[in-house]
Amino acid sequence: MREVNTAKPFTRSFCAIANSLDIVGDKWSLLVVRDLLQGKRTYGELASSPERIPTNILADRLKRLEGAGIIVSTPYQQHPVRYAYTLTPKGRDLGGVLLAFVRWGKQHIPGTVTLNEVSANGGAAASPTPSRRTRAKRAE
Repeated sequence: MREVNTAKPFTRSFCAIANSLDIVGDKWSLLVVRDLLQGKRTYGELASSPERIPTNILADRLKRLEGAGIIVSTPYQQHPVRYAYTLTPKGRDLGGVLLAFVRWGKQHIPGTVTLNEVSANGGAAASPTPSRRTRAKRAE
């Protein structure tokens, strides 16, 4: 008996990177995952992140991430209905991707910090290292 492929066709190619980017490769999705990994659960908590995601985009990303099986929403209040968001095992697996971004950013983007470092400094980010252009102007 021949096995039937029921997977939906790939949008661009079979490339794992391209297909992963189709799901979480926008400007906001991995930040939502980051915040859920850090313990945020509600729409209000997610909206209050330092990057200030616009609420219409947050609502869209939550729907997309849920549709992709990365998060699940559970009502915690009925009138009006409000949801708590949690990562699925598939979503938690993105933690390794985020750690790779942290390692790369800290190595190659001067002045970047992790959210844990911001929290340890009382909510204030470390002052960024001046760019080469700024340092060059100061030297003139």
